[in-house]
Amino acid sequence: MAYVTTRDGTLLYYKDWGAGRPVVMAHGWPLSADTFDELGMEIAATGMRAIAYDRRGFGRSEQPWEGYDYDTLADDLADVMSDTHADEATILGFSMGGGEVARYMARHAGRGVAQAVLISSIVPFMMKDHTNPEGVEPHVFSEMFQAIKTDRAAFWPGFFKDFYGASALSHPVSREVIDWSCAVAMQAGLKPTLACAEAFSATDFRPDLAAFHVPTLIIHGTADKTVPIDATARKAAAAIRGSRLEIYDGAAHGLLATHKTQLISDVIRFLRE
Repeated sequence: MAYVTTRDGTLLYYKDWGAGRPVVMAHGWPLSADTFDELGMEIAATGMRAIAYDRRGFGRSEQPWEGYDYDTLADDLADVMSDTHADEATILGFSMGGGEVARYMARHAGRGVAQAVLISSIVPFMMKDHTNPEGVEPHVFSEMFQAIKTDRAAFWPGFFKDFYGASALSHPVSREVIDWSCAVAMQAGLKPTLACAEAFSATDFRPDLAAFHVPTLIIHGTADKTVPIDATARKAAAAIRGSRLEIYDGAAHGLLATHKTQLISDVIRFLRE
């Protein structure tokens, strides 16, 4: 197994598939790099290099007590890129991972980045306040934190049904995908699970968007209950100069599974550009 040692000594697990121009991928909460397997295979088959890592506290990476703020997480992304010699890279963030992309562009001045991709991303700001009326009510996050503290194993099945848009009448993924997602979520430590939820719900990335000076693809579903499109993708697309917004009508949050074929096609087309 391959690991990067970050600047604070944390070991991060990563996969490195293929050869060519690198695509470095930051996964969503509360999952792992495994969510990128199908996309990573296609990237490698296309003649590029797919690098996907487990965020600190999740998957096969170490679970330190500290370091779940976005400055540290962006530094982790920088360390992955440095250790794997990923230059002229595309950096891709799904959901929470979009925050690493945005903060990296600002904190590290977009060093070594040729393109950016934001999929179902939490950027630019999730929390509702007087400056962000389309955001999510604070009590929604408070209730989620309490449910995770009380019994996270019981919390995940309902969470992932919304994540994938599953209901009695809609089955965009199999029951096994939901079960697998719950199992991956339980691999993460309770501390990182809560700390990262606090980070993605409350971090304001609006000042970071001015640092995007590369072609940027934004993909988001209109029926995303986990990360509502009006508070995130539409605003990010308006703020990132020259970005392109691909809207998946009626799609929920977990596009890597629910709209796998369409998403892979759109991402590969963008990478080839």
